Amino acid sequence: MMKNTYIITFLTLLLCTNCEKVVDVDVPSIAPKLIIDASFEVFFDENPINAKTEVQLKLSADYFDETIPVVTNATVFVTNLDTGTVIDFTDSDADGNYQPVQAFIPQDNATYELTVIYNNETYVATAEKVKSTPLTLVEQGDQTLFTGEETEIKLFFTDDGTVNNYYIFDFSNSLFLALQDRFFNGADYGFSNFYEEDDIELPATVTIKMSGVSKEYFTYFNILIDQSGQNSGGPFESVPSSLLGNIINTTNEDNFPLGYFHISETDTFTVNLVDRD
Repeated sequence: MMKNTYIITFLTLLLCTNCEKVVDVDVPSIAPKLIIDASFEVFFDENPINAKTEVQLKLSADYFDETIPVVTNATVFVTNLDTGTVIDFTDSDADGNYQPVQAFIPQDNATYELTVIYNNETYVATAEKVKSTPLTLVEQGDQTLFTGEETEIKLFFTDDGTVNNYYIFDFSNSLFLALQDRFFNGADYGFSNFYEEDDIELPATVTIKMSGVSKEYFTYFNILIDQSGQNSGGPFESVPSSLLGNIINTTNEDNFPLGYFHISETDTFTVNLVDRD
């Protein structure tokens, strides 16, 4: 599994039958990139409505590094461009996770600008909240796939036929699915997804998330999952170096960041899974 494609030094071991040789192959060093994960979730079906508005900052790391460096000394804030209201963020735990000083719920039809200032450079992006629809039912099924050891989970919802919708499903355990309504626009829809035997240990309680996303983020996320792979600690654990998001560096455009700023309406559904063997 790739941590990222910024490789500082690659060590190759060549063993022959009569001798042992170690060959060092130097690869050009590239400065670490700032990774900005600002995927906000508005849990619109809760009462009262709640939101996860966290900005995670990391640096890209060497291929062989065991840990990814976090950024704890940045300035982060979000501005409502319609009202001029500024929401300051702080990393109170010094773990690279920046939380709003005062909790806020992103509103409908409002444009928000994210600003991150790090190492005297300013990174910005804008986003509007993308609406979604609630899950009507999530339940465990009885079907399997190839090995007979998979666990089926069945999801149902009603798609909004007035717009083209794009969704991302989070099945917990770093398992994701991106889906568009091309073939079920405006319909009651249900589908199955499967946990492989290594994905989950039963019995288990899982919380499924369904988020409405923009077409651009849908495309970005699909590529991100393809390049990073499932079971990789989350899609933003290591962003591929070639994949650019919607965040720009206004100070130095050549030092572009990795990551994305997006605001989704999100619904959750918790289900208990049992071993039916």
